[in-house]
Parts: sequence; C-alpha cells; structure tokens
Amino acid sequence: MSATTANTVEAIMRIRAEVCALHAELTRYELVVWTAGNVSARVPGHDLMVIKPSGVPYDALTPGSMVVTDLQGVPVAGDSDGEWGNPELSPSSDTAAHAYVYRNMPGVGGVVHTHSTYATAWAARGEPIPCVLTMMGDEFGGTIPVGPFALIGDDSIGRGIVDTLRASHSPAVLMQNHGPFTIGKDARSAVKAAVMCEEVARTVHISRQLGEPLPIDAAQIESLYDRYQNVYGR
Repeated sequence: MSATTANTVEAIMRIRAEVCALHAELTRYELVVWTAGNVSARVPGHDLMVIKPSGVPYDALTPGSMVVTDLQGVPVAGDSDGEWGNPELSPSSDTAAHAYVYRNMPGVGGVVHTHSTYATAWAARGEPIPCVLTMMGDEFGGTIPVGPFALIGDDSIGRGIVDTLRASHSPAVLMQNHGPFTIGKDARSAVKAAVMCEEVARTVHISRQLGEPLPIDAAQIESLYDRYQNVYGR
C-alpha cells in the first residue's frame, strides 16, 4: 500500500468513527426517530465524504457501516485491500443534498439533517424562527431562515440549503415542509447547531404561547454574534 493510500485510509477510518459516534448524539438529544436523519463529514484533503447508510437503525450503526462517497454522492469501492468502502450498504437518501453542500461551500466540513419536532413544526409552517433570544444571536447571528420546498432524490435540497445559507450567518436552515439541515466547520459543529436549533425552536414556540416575543435590535444581534464567535471561549 502506498503512503498516499495509507494516509487516505487513515483519514477515512478516523472520519467514519467520528461520524458513527455523532449519530448517538442525535438520539441522545431526541432529534430523530427510527432511521430518520443523518450526519455526514467531509474527509479533509480528499474529495470524499462519509455519511450514514440508508435504512439502518441507530443502535446498529458501526464505524464500518458508514458509507464513503465522492462529492457527487457516488459510493466509492475503496482500495485494493478493501479497507474502506462498503458496497453492501447504500448511502442515505439525503446524500445528494449533502454532496451539493460540500461542492459549493468549501468551508463546510459537516452536514446534519434531522426531523426534530419543534424545528420541523416551524418548517411545516414555512416560518423562520425570529431572533428573540440572546442564544440565537450567539449561535445563529439572527433569524433561522426557511429554505424552499424541494423533493428528495437529487440535489434540489442541497441547492436550497446553499442558496439560503449563503445569505445568512445561520448554520441552520428549515427546509419547507421537510425539516432542519445544519452545517459546520466539522461534523461535531453541525451536530451542535442541530441541537441548538431544536432548543431555540422549542423555546420560541413556547414563548409565543404566552404572548408576543420581544425582538432584539439588529445591532445588538451583530454584537452578540461577534462576541460569541470571536471572543467567547478563546
């Protein structure tokens, strides 16, 4: 095995393990049911991604069951030693959407999709989540936007994600009548965004049952976002 191939295999095995472990966070935070939802990650230095297999229960996922595809969403067979690539499993039905994001947003290293209850309820109404919490200013830099309705199966969802998030600070988009997709510099960051998206979707929904939430001034939102992204935790 060449050094180049060895480095590729090492990178893929590491990302497979990470992506598998992160799926447990989706169930931990009750963001998914049955086999719905998925996490993917770009393989750094390679035009490859790793994503959940289609239709496999969360408690049956293993690092070896994670599917490797190119950035067109086509599964790859692996090297001659068979150390990566799993031809027996198909990638998630959302693979084309994830792949489109990676092709068109080079800074994105992870993508997550869930059908978490409150965020998906906002998506069902086609309504953005207004920035009425300092947490939203910190994490999302403003409103969580709504993306267009699109059918699963090709890159239409990916196009909606990219077109919507390019014009927003937000790492989350509510795809109309579908549910949230989140992005991040890596897969862990994208999972965090999915968890926080559901949390604020729930809180703002409850707030609206009590009355009209108070808006936050746009300049204050920018200040919150800048502090959290560039100062907090440094």
